[in-house]
Amino acid sequence: MRPHPGPRPEPRPRVPSPADEPQRGSEPRPGVQPSARDGSGSEEAGSGPQGAGPGGDAGWDPGPERGAPEAHRPRPSDGAPASPPPRRPAPWRAQVPVVGVVALGGALGATARYGVQSAWPTAAGGIPWATLTVNAVGCAVIGVFMVVVGSLRTVHPLLRPFFGTGVLGGFTTFSTYAGDTDTLLAAGHTREALVYLTVTLAAALAAVWSAAWLTRRVMAWRRR
Repeated sequence: MRPHPGPRPEPRPRVPSPADEPQRGSEPRPGVQPSARDGSGSEEAGSGPQGAGPGGDAGWDPGPERGAPEAHRPRPSDGAPASPPPRRPAPWRAQVPVVGVVALGGALGATARYGVQSAWPTAAGGIPWATLTVNAVGCAVIGVFMVVVGSLRTVHPLLRPFFGTGVLGGFTTFSTYAGDTDTLLAAGHTREALVYLTVTLAAALAAVWSAAWLTRRVMAWRRR
């Protein structure tokens, strides 16, 4: 058996040495952060020397902050106010010439159609051949006109409104075609009404297609 060691002696108190005492000036002051190099602090966190920007980077200009006064915002170099954008003409002014040429062309086309119908009157209960011929001829001219205009490099902007919409639109007439059909049906001439209704539609479609096809062939032959 091992002998009992007896009571342990109490440890002696540790006497502080001069190295344990804090050096004068080493304690950080309130609001000063210690430096990573020598333990010293700067006056404010993130502040640098006088004239330096944030973080101590000398020569860095943060520029005008958001919400800065008007004096810090960029202005024209000469101090003159910016010139207003150029004024554009009203849209209706650009349409005045178009409306004018359409009205002029429509008057010419309607006058020509009235002359044909006056020279070729329709008998009572008969098929209005004058109106049928006017619509077929007008569709043929439209086919030729669209092919020729489509082949040109430059076209005056008022040519199509004047001749296509104005002259040919006034020369041909769908309203008279529908009115003549209704008149024949009301008078009991059902057969004449059906013939007039069918022949006018077929003649108009055939005229515009054949005229456009023939015009393309002639233009291709002339390019050879």
